[in-house]
Amino acid sequence: MATLVRAACLTNYREVASASGLNPERMLLDAGLSPGVLDEPDLMIPVERVGRLLQASAEASGNECFGLGMARSRFLSNLGAVGLLMRDQATLRDSLELLMRYQAMLNGALTLAIEEDEHTVVIREVLIAGSTHQPTRQRVELALGVMVRAIRQLLASDWRPRRVCFEHGPPKDLAQHIQLFGHGIEFNREFNCIVCDRSDLDTRNPWADPAMVRYAQPLVDASLEQHDVSMLDDVRRTVLLLLPSGRCSIEKAAEHLGLAPRTIQRRLAEESQSFSGLVNDLRKELAVRYVHESDRPLTEVAELLGFTPSSFSRWYQSQFNCSAKESRAQR
Repeated sequence: MATLVRAACLTNYREVASASGLNPERMLLDAGLSPGVLDEPDLMIPVERVGRLLQASAEASGNECFGLGMARSRFLSNLGAVGLLMRDQATLRDSLELLMRYQAMLNGALTLAIEEDEHTVVIREVLIAGSTHQPTRQRVELALGVMVRAIRQLLASDWRPRRVCFEHGPPKDLAQHIQLFGHGIEFNREFNCIVCDRSDLDTRNPWADPAMVRYAQPLVDASLEQHDVSMLDDVRRTVLLLLPSGRCSIEKAAEHLGLAPRTIQRRLAEESQSFSGLVNDLRKELAVRYVHESDRPLTEVAELLGFTPSSFSRWYQSQFNCSAKESRAQR
């Protein structure tokens, strides 16, 4: 079953494509999407086709920052009812927790996680590339750009994150990145994330409207109940977050989801999947991304996939019939 995303993810596509010298309708059709999706923001469309569209648009236009350009004019309202509900939460922490709760309604291929220490907060965004591997640069930059724009609406128009980190390498020209994110930009990092002050999370929202929350919350909850989120999707998101820790077991996944391991096994079996098979599929997807799209050391790639260097070498050879070094040399 295809992983879906709201068509609202393509907000501003027509404008950015036209400004880049492209024919938006032609590009959409070539990616397997009807041009009409741009006028139906709540329509759910295959995320792989969106990825194909953004990558093709970046390549055809020569605009490395195509996805980032789409993010520059986004508003919370582009997230639909969830965005409007976020706008009336008491603090940024409340807004982000709400976004994580309803994320599957917006984008089935994106997982959010918030990690805090004494002074800072890391907002991680993990993307699933899909069964047919595509470069994720455009989707990642679009997602992080939209997140920064959303936080800016909730806190202040001049808010800047401490750092923004990307798994991929830098573009030739950093001007658009600096304009949107500021100067704290890092590339070829372990994961995609936004780093901000912990105090930002508990900043009070002067525009919060508790009455609107009481009215809108039941409507969004009703939409969530109707939304078909499978156990496979939930476990996949959890595995993506756990892999770099080296502790990606069904027991840890069950603890994260608040379920018993046997429940996960049974529910995955109903979808003709197993936990070990799902983990291996995601490792293969991420291995292709890290080996082919980045120059990060292979020892680091091994760690990100939850392997030791030697076990990664054996696993990679068994999956791709060649070594990771050979794959990188052939790319």
